[in-house]
Amino acid sequence: MPQDHLLRRIAALLDLSGVRQQLASYYSIMGRPSLDPELMIHMLLIGYLYGIRSERRLVEEVHLNLAYRWFCRLGLKGEVPERSSFSKTRHGRFRDSDALRLVFENVLQTCLRAGLVGGETFATDASVIEADARVMRRTEGKEPPDDWDDPGNVTRPVREYLDTLDKAAGIALTGERPSPPKALSLTDPSAALTSKGKSKIAFAYGTNYLIDTRAAIIVDVEASPARWTAEVAATRTMIDRTANRFGLTPRQLAADTAYGSGGNLAWLMERGIEPHIPVIDRAGQTGGMFTHRDFTFDRDHNRFICPGGKELAFTCARGNDILMYRARQADCERCPLKPRCTVGSFRALSVNVHEDVRRHVAGLSTTDAFRQSARLRRKVEMLFAHLKRNLNFRRLRLRGMTGARDECVLAATAQNLRKLVKLIGSSPPLLPAACA
Repeated sequence: MPQDHLLRRIAALLDLSGVRQQLASYYSIMGRPSLDPELMIHMLLIGYLYGIRSERRLVEEVHLNLAYRWFCRLGLKGEVPERSSFSKTRHGRFRDSDALRLVFENVLQTCLRAGLVGGETFATDASVIEADARVMRRTEGKEPPDDWDDPGNVTRPVREYLDTLDKAAGIALTGERPSPPKALSLTDPSAALTSKGKSKIAFAYGTNYLIDTRAAIIVDVEASPARWTAEVAATRTMIDRTANRFGLTPRQLAADTAYGSGGNLAWLMERGIEPHIPVIDRAGQTGGMFTHRDFTFDRDHNRFICPGGKELAFTCARGNDILMYRARQADCERCPLKPRCTVGSFRALSVNVHEDVRRHVAGLSTTDAFRQSARLRRKVEMLFAHLKRNLNFRRLRLRGMTGARDECVLAATAQNLRKLVKLIGSSPPLLPAACA
């Protein structure tokens, strides 16, 4: 094993002492000895570090490759677990105990001690990963098949989906409630039908990253169905979890326009996070007609005043955080400005309930800090490119939301480990702090 080998450098920094304690209640002291949990973790990390997606091939590679044997502490004569035993342990004890999340957080803790996380500016984004489900095997409508009524006779992914039907995904806000899917996969119903992946139409999940922009360290990862509302909710889950477990709350959050809804911007501002997120502005799509900016809002009376001096009174609130205001038809008919205002019989305005927040965030787009965050946000996209090109993480092998979560957490752990040994290797003074 060369001294500069990737696995040797990772082994010097990887601490799995807490994994055995975390899994103690899942192992019996009777019967045949169970697989060593640390051996399982080491083998899984090898698979994700080197893009070995097949468990069968991973077992074969660990058996033959001396570097892999050294990393797994098997020596020349150590017995490699059978593929069936490996899969059963991974999909049982590890999933129930959330041990993979513990490994990810241990690696992140090492990055924190090494000074690789600044905590000033975070960036978030999601990338589509195709599910292990064929698009042909799907329902024709929104309703689940009748044979799903008996949970005892369905597969684990279907059972997981049925168990979560009545629960809200993440922490979705008003105006971001997902509409019922147009079709369900009969193989993996938690996956969403999308056209954003490599295939034209496919069932897929999204792997959501929350990174610190100083060194592109992934501070949290969350799997979600590949739809907008779930990805926004996953970001809020990651921000809250990072604050609770590590005390990290960024001053700024950089993201693309998909995260620029009024509700999400207001949620960030309430937590003292400045959103460096582009806000959709359709002022240039009115065909020369008056825009919202041409109307004056009277906050005391909750009304708008049009350029002609007439009142647009509040009429109703829609369920998607939209407030409706409309003028009197008689006022519009006699108004000389009507050709520049509306082609209908009266003018109506639809305003987001968080319009003040939207305008505040839109004003930030001219600042140097906003432009800097926009440049730093590209680091998330670079991580996704590395994930798919170098780690071969384009399609999931496990099904269901728990399977997608396990795979995304392992892939993010592998990327953090690679980044950690690369940066510490080029900065020797940080090494003692990281290993303390």
